Amino acid sequence: MSKSRSDNEDKRVEPVIGSIPLRGGDADRSMSRSGPSRNAKWLPVALLLVVALAAGGVLWYREQASAPSAPVAVAPPPMAPAKTEPAIRHPIEPAAEAALPALAKSDVVVFDALAALLGKDAAGRFIVLPDIVKRVVVAVDNLPRETLAQRLSPVKPVPGPFAVANSGGKQVIGPANAARYSAYVRALDAVDTAQLVALYVRFYPLFQEAYRELGYPKGYFNDRLVEVLDLMIAAPEQAGPIALVQEKVMYEFADPRLEALPVGQKMLLRMGPENARKVKARLREIRALVATQASRSN
Repeated sequence: MSKSRSDNEDKRVEPVIGSIPLRGGDADRSMSRSGPSRNAKWLPVALLLVVALAAGGVLWYREQASAPSAPVAVAPPPMAPAKTEPAIRHPIEPAAEAALPALAKSDVVVFDALAALLGKDAAGRFIVLPDIVKRVVVAVDNLPRETLAQRLSPVKPVPGPFAVANSGGKQVIGPANAARYSAYVRALDAVDTAQLVALYVRFYPLFQEAYRELGYPKGYFNDRLVEVLDLMIAAPEQAGPIALVQEKVMYEFADPRLEALPVGQKMLLRMGPENARKVKARLREIRALVATQASRSN
C-alpha cells in the first residue's frame, strides 16, 4: 500500500466518540511485555464486528480527473485543470425501509439489529457502546494505517495474555495465542453472510454520514470498505513460528517486513494461520456479495 496521502486524507479531523477525540499519541504501536498492545488485543475482534456489521473492506482511491484547457482564440493563459468529484466505484443502494434514526441516536436500533443477528449474549459480550457506527467507521479507516487506539474500538478486547514461546533460542508468538481468538472466529462462522450484507445495506446511510464527519466530505464509505477487505485478504501468510524482538518494553516482529505492515494485516498474523484463513475466506465471501449488491444498484 502506498504511504502517500491525498489532500482529503491530510485534512482528516479528529474523530470524536462521545466527548473523546482521537490523538496520535493515544495509539499503541506494538506488543507489550505482558501481552500485545491494546491494538493487538481488540483489532481481531474489531475486524469481526466490521465484517458482521459492514461487510465491506480498504485502500480508498480518490481519483480526480483533469479537464482539458478550454480552446483559445488569441492565446490567453490556459485554464487550470478542473477537479472532478471522486468517482464512486462500489455504489450501495439503500434498502427501501422505514426512515433511520439520526446518527447520534442510532445505538439502540443498531445494537438490537446486531443482537438479532449475533445473539443477544454475543452482542453484549463483544460490542462497545456508545457510538457503534462511528466506532466501526474509525476502525475501518484505520486498519490500513500504522496504529489504532483501543478506546475508539467498536468491540471489547480479546481476553487473556499474549502468548510468547521459545523456539530455537528465539522468542516467537506462542501456539496458545490462537486459542484466544477461537470464540470470535466461531461467532463469525455462525452468522449468515447474506444477512450480514443486508444489515450493512440497511444502515448504510449512517455509515456514510459518519465517514463524512470523520473528515472525508466527498468520500464514499463503501469504497473504503471494499478496499479494506482487499487489504486484509492480501495479508501475507507466514509459515512456521513468527519471531519477535523486545528491544524495550514492547514486542515487535523480528522481520522488518512484517513489522512494517499495516495494523490490520498484523492483526491477522497474530491470530494464527488457521484463524486467519477462516477469516479471509469469510471476507472473500462477503466482498463477493457486496460487489453483487453494488452492481444491482446501477
